[in-house]
Amino acid sequence: MIKIKTEKEIKIMSEGGKILAKIMEELKKKVEPGVATKELNKVAENLIFEAEGQPAFKGHEGFPATLCVSVNETIVHGVPSDYKLKKGDILSLDLGIKYKDFFTDMAMTMPIGDVDPEVLRLIEVTKKSLEVSLEKATIGNTFGDVGEIVQRYVEEEGFNVVRELCGHGIGRELHEDPQIFNYDRGKRSEKLIPGMVFCIEPMVTMGDWHLQKSKDGFGYETKDGSLSAHFEHTIALTRRGPLVLTEDK
Repeated sequence: MIKIKTEKEIKIMSEGGKILAKIMEELKKKVEPGVATKELNKVAENLIFEAEGQPAFKGHEGFPATLCVSVNETIVHGVPSDYKLKKGDILSLDLGIKYKDFFTDMAMTMPIGDVDPEVLRLIEVTKKSLEVSLEKATIGNTFGDVGEIVQRYVEEEGFNVVRELCGHGIGRELHEDPQIFNYDRGKRSEKLIPGMVFCIEPMVTMGDWHLQKSKDGFGYETKDGSLSAHFEHTIALTRRGPLVLTEDK
C-alpha cells in the first residue's frame, strides 16, 4: 500500500533531503585519484552524525557500511574497501539518511580524472534521464509513464536501462511501495496523486543490462563487464507538481 504523506511530513523530509544533498556535495570534493573508497564512507558517516541524522543503509539487510560506493561495472550497493580510485574510473555514490524519523535517498555518478568521451556521455545521459522522468511525474500520470519515458530516452541515446532493480517509495521506511521501474513493463500501474514521496533512480549501462552479484556479496554489476551509471533523487508529488527534496536549494 502506498503511504500518502502530509505537508508537515514532506517538510521534514525536505529538511532531511537538503542535509543529504549538502553531504553529497562535500563527498564530491573528496573524490580524487588515490582516495580509498572506505575513506569516503568514513567522511559520509561523520557528516551524517554531525547533522544529527542516522545512516540509512548501515545494517539494512546486513549492509556493512554507511555509503554505497560502486566503481565502473558495479552499478549499485558496492561495499567501501581499500580500493583506491584511479584516473579513468567512474564512481557511483549512493547515500541515504534518516532524519527526524523519515528517510531520504540519493545517488550520483562522476568520472575520476579524464575518461573517454563516450563514458562522459553515459553519465550525462543517465543524469538527464532522471530529469526527463520528472516530466511524467505529475498528477494523473502513472509510474508506468515514468518508466516508459526513461527507457525511451536512454535507448534513443544508444544505452540500456537495468530491469532487475528499480526505484521505490520512501518515508518512515527506507523502501516503501510502490516499486518504480525504469522501463515500460506494458502493465497498468499506480496513478500519481499528491502526497506520494518516492525515489526515481535510473541505472544505465553501456552494454547489456543483465546484472550479477559482485564478489562482496552486496553489490550488483553488469554481467558483460560494461560500465554503468546511476542517479537518484527523492521526490514529493505536490499539487504544484514534483518537488525534488534532495537538492540543496
